[in-house]
Amino acid sequence: MKVLGIDPGLDRTGWAVLERRGGGDITLCSAGLLHTSKESSLPQRLEYIFNEVGKLAQLYKPDCAAMEEMFFLKRAITVSQTIQTRGVILLAAHMNCLTVNSYAPKKVKSVICGSGTAEKAQVQRMVQLTLKLQDLLRPDDVADAAAIGICHLKTAPLTSKINTAAAFEQKLAAARKAQIKN
Repeated sequence: MKVLGIDPGLDRTGWAVLERRGGGDITLCSAGLLHTSKESSLPQRLEYIFNEVGKLAQLYKPDCAAMEEMFFLKRAITVSQTIQTRGVILLAAHMNCLTVNSYAPKKVKSVICGSGTAEKAQVQRMVQLTLKLQDLLRPDDVADAAAIGICHLKTAPLTSKINTAAAFEQKLAAARKAQIKN
């Protein structure tokens, strides 16, 4: 499975393409930062992010995308801009036939470090160790995107099995109900 991890932000959107073959190690295919200029208008900045995420999807052909969920106790303007950025990322993913899986920051930290309250430095170090990198991924936005991708790759197989089992249970219940009516 190959995933495009995204840490959304209007000014800086971190991205990382990670792959896991079979049940083996997770490898980093590529990573980077989409940076928009504050001199550009909001629509121009959003268009740039939309286009670049589309290009990443076409270039790396991930199976899906994973993005951090919204969690803010900051200024309203920051929240608004990040929501809009998430929107264009979701649209770009949809236009490239990618499902987007969202993860809360505490979930990512818990999967990566074993604690939902891990510090940013701990997350960066665990990303480095998981991906067997010589150096930390920088800047933070790129490391966060990789962490989100790792979280997805580590949790998706179990989530898929749970969803399959739940769907089977629903079909079984419906079949039983239909049998009782007859």
